[in-house]
Amino acid sequence: MIGALAPLLLAAATPAAAPPSLGFPLSCRIGVSCEVQNYVDRDPGPGAADYRCGRETYQDHNGVDIRLLDMAAQKKGVTVLAAAPGVVSRLRDGVADVSVRAAGAASVKGQECGNGVIVDHGGGWETQYCHMARGSIAVKPGQKLAAGAPLGRVGLSGNTEYPHLHVTVRRDGKVVDPFAPDPAEAGCALKKPLWTPAAMAQLGYKQGAVLNAGFAAGPVKMEDVEAGGVAPPGAGAAYVVAYARAIDLQAGDVIALSLVSPTGATLAQRSLPPLESAKAQHIAYIGVKRPAAGWPAGTYKASYTVTRQGRPAVTRSWRIRIG
Repeated sequence: MIGALAPLLLAAATPAAAPPSLGFPLSCRIGVSCEVQNYVDRDPGPGAADYRCGRETYQDHNGVDIRLLDMAAQKKGVTVLAAAPGVVSRLRDGVADVSVRAAGAASVKGQECGNGVIVDHGGGWETQYCHMARGSIAVKPGQKLAAGAPLGRVGLSGNTEYPHLHVTVRRDGKVVDPFAPDPAEAGCALKKPLWTPAAMAQLGYKQGAVLNAGFAAGPVKMEDVEAGGVAPPGAGAAYVVAYARAIDLQAGDVIALSLVSPTGATLAQRSLPPLESAKAQHIAYIGVKRPAAGWPAGTYKASYTVTRQGRPAVTRSWRIRIG
């Protein structure tokens, strides 16, 4: 009997493999050139909740989405990085970079990740990187990688409407939330994340953010901002319009904008009705027509505020010089 039990006892005494320590997986900066759009859904029921008990996720979302500001940034190229040392186990390339809104969900059935890479970190741990640019994959199966090694570039492949990196962490095939890896730890406070301190310095939790803000010479559409490069107004512009696109807004949020002239006078001010539903992204703008005497030369200022439950939740101010 002792001989039969010995292997089991030895197996039980073997320590569990240490989880990987994850670095930030993109060559961008949160709040400057990218933002977190979604976290892992930790609600086991029909609802959705992120690791801070917020709503920055959706039903059954199994990873972290880090979004670029627009397609212009994607075309310039943003490198996807291995979050930890490991070995490339699988990859896919060749999926077109086309918004699923245009191509339809059927076009990516079975290829929802798009072009992607899976890195094995040992001990049953792996990371998966999705929605990469076609033809950009820079690694091969079996290749050993150091932390921070380039894997490819952010694209628009698979089941996505905007350029972003989707990162999933798994252990033994089960999804692990890198912000709260221990399922036994309940509550809404920050747990012991898998991210390195340097990565966490970028990944501070936000409930909404301004993705783009700027000035235009007329009304601005969502697709114009997503394409990037909205032309600013010049001295001869018929209008001066200030716009802002925000992500992860909630039902009940109140959006306010203002536009101020170089003299400090308020040219326009607007407060929208409370949002009737949550918005993954939302654009708002405010503007004025050119006065008969033309635009006074100087710096024009704009501001955007989202008030949530009576308190400012998201703010941004920006300026432009005309003349």
